[in-house]
Amino acid sequence: MIAVEQRITELRTDFDRSFAAPMGSHDVEHVELLAVQAAGRPYALRLGQTAGLHPDRPVTPLPGPLPALLGLAGFAGTVVPIYDLAALLGHPIAERPRWLVLATGAPPLGLAFHELDGHVRVPAEAIIAEAAAEGRRGVLRGMVTLDGATRPIIDVPTARAAVHELAGHELETTEGAAS
Repeated sequence: MIAVEQRITELRTDFDRSFAAPMGSHDVEHVELLAVQAAGRPYALRLGQTAGLHPDRPVTPLPGPLPALLGLAGFAGTVVPIYDLAALLGHPIAERPRWLVLATGAPPLGLAFHELDGHVRVPAEAIIAEAAAEGRRGVLRGMVTLDGATRPIIDVPTARAAVHELAGHELETTEGAAS
């Protein structure tokens, strides 16, 4: 019983001490990534551009002309549009993605992908900078080699802009056809 009380005291002391210690400096020498797969192809997402990762989250489908828009999902009282990452990248949609990642920033955005290969921390110099490409694949910003395979890095803020551009274009097309 004394060992348990002593361990509780140690944990409480460590916890309290963690608030008194100065915050550590930001590690600019490393980059945190999520290694993912969309349509069977390897990609990476910068962890700092994401606000949450969710498996098997229910998504309410929406009818409409955007095949990339899977539907809406609720997160802490906020309704978030969910887009299929494979479709945004121009890949055929084979199966419903299992994983959702919430993007940081506003407006809310969720990106769905098929497989999560893991969380990795790589040296910043391991990122190969790449100029922005045109079109939907323009969401790719750089590359990284993980486990012997090169993965393009998806820039989440650029993906958000591409989604809004795509949605705006479809809205204009639909309104023009109705006239």
